[in-house]
Amino acid sequence: MATGTGTAEVDFGAFPGSNEASVTVAATGVTAATHVEAWVMGSDSTTDHTAADHKYFPLFAALTTAPGTDSFTVYARSAQKLQGKWAVHYVWAN
Repeated sequence: MATGTGTAEVDFGAFPGSNEASVTVAATGVTAATHVEAWVMGSDSTTDHTAADHKYFPLFAALTTAPGTDSFTVYARSAQKLQGKWAVHYVWAN
């Protein structure tokens, strides 16, 4: 069962953007053994991208996670430079 869930934004920056972005989420109780998963939902939008943009995000970028101590990081990487903020959802469990 999930211990925590939520949303965050990864920011690839302004034009010309970047191939990598990350966001660190504070989460009390997270340890190096915690399981963390992140994904993008096609119904999300941010100040930079519409729901239609989010539907195609998985074609251009991949998400990975890394737990730490009382936090975890969501990494987004793309073969092409992306720009702006994208919404990501996460769930974690010990």
